[in-house]
Order: sequence, then structure tokens, then C-alpha cells
Amino acid sequence: MELLESLLDAWPQLWSGIQITLGLSLGGAALAFAVAVVLGLGAISEVAVLRGISRVVVEFFRGTSLVVQLFWLFFVLPQFGLRMDSMLTGIIALGLNYGAYGAEVVRGSLNAVPKAQWEGTTALSMSWVTKMRRIIWPQAWALMLPGLNNLMVMLVKGTALALLIFLHDLTFVVDNLRRTEGTYFAFGVGFALYYLISLGFSSILRALELRAQRKLGLKPTRAQTTKATAGAVA
Repeated sequence: MELLESLLDAWPQLWSGIQITLGLSLGGAALAFAVAVVLGLGAISEVAVLRGISRVVVEFFRGTSLVVQLFWLFFVLPQFGLRMDSMLTGIIALGLNYGAYGAEVVRGSLNAVPKAQWEGTTALSMSWVTKMRRIIWPQAWALMLPGLNNLMVMLVKGTALALLIFLHDLTFVVDNLRRTEGTYFAFGVGFALYYLISLGFSSILRALELRAQRKLGLKPTRAQTTKATAGAVA
């Protein structure tokens, strides 16, 4: 009963932190997906310049720390006259960092679509937009969702770094709660809430994956899924 009473007393603070964490997660995920699609398509472009630019951007954001990127956006850019609030800074940092990882998932998924499918669209003289929209992307979408699901969970956990730029997210609230309610209670609640948030997002993406598979009337082979998601952990 005491634990329940403590949880109810702390809930207003926890809910405030959850809202910030959800905002960072949703905003960061939306930007990350847009970045991933643009860079992923650029990586398979027939134009060498686009492939080169995509590769440089992906390697830059994958090869540098999210913490450094977050600090650079929040503390360095204002020196050049560009100021953003903490929430926007967090969303941009998460979007660029995880978008770079997502680009490899998109690229790998597109490359995992059977070569015969690509050749068929060429034989039918389909435009680039038409073949992507009607043939290639639906198949790649089903393949990339497991990798995107994994990155989404990582992004949710990455939002904990927002406290470094003074955002009162869930981690910040839990740390403050520790001082009044004790370490075990505070971090136990924080552990459970992060798990539930991650589970919620993961369940949504899993449902999208199953829906995409049903629309295609097939289930991706283990080899295709492995190839599509390998880039995310490279």
C-alpha cells in the first residue's frame, strides 16, 4: 500500500516527464524516418554524387556520439546566432543520429528486394516513382520494419540524454524522485515506465510489419530480414 500511495503522489511529476519523453520519441522518430528514407534512397541512386553525399552524411552521424551532437546543437550553434529550445534540439539530434542508422536499414531493405523485381519494372518501362510506389517500396517496407522497430526502441532509450540539455524528461523526474522516495522505488518505477513506453512503440511497429506482410501475401525469409537489418548494427 505504501508503494502505491507513493506512486500516486509522484504520478503528476512522472506524467510530466512521460509527456516530454513521448514528445521526444515521436518527434525524433518522425524526423529519423524522413532522414532515413532520403539518405537510404540516395545511397542506391544511380547518381554517384548523391551516393557519395548520402554515405558521408550517414557515416558522420553514425561515427560521432549522440551526446556530442546534442551538445554541439545546444551549446555551439548559439555561438553562431542560431538558438533553439531544448525540445527542438533534442528532436533534431535524435532524428539525425537515428536517421543515419535507419538509412542503412532502408538501403539494405531495398537491396534485399529480389533482382528480378527490379528487372521487371525496367522491362515494363515504369518510371522511377511508379516502380518504387507500386513494386519495390511495398516489399522493402515489410523487410525494413523489424530493423526500424529495433531503432525505435533504441531511440526511446536515447531520449534519456535530454536531461543533459535541461529537459525535465522521465529520467530527470526519476532522478529527482530518488531524493525523496528512495533509490529502489524511483529507479524501479523508471525502469517499468521506460519498458512500457518501448513496448508500446514496438507493438505498433510489429502490427505494421504483420499488416505489410499480409498485404503482400507472404512473409519475408530469414535471409532477407537479416540482410535488411544488418546495416542498423554495422
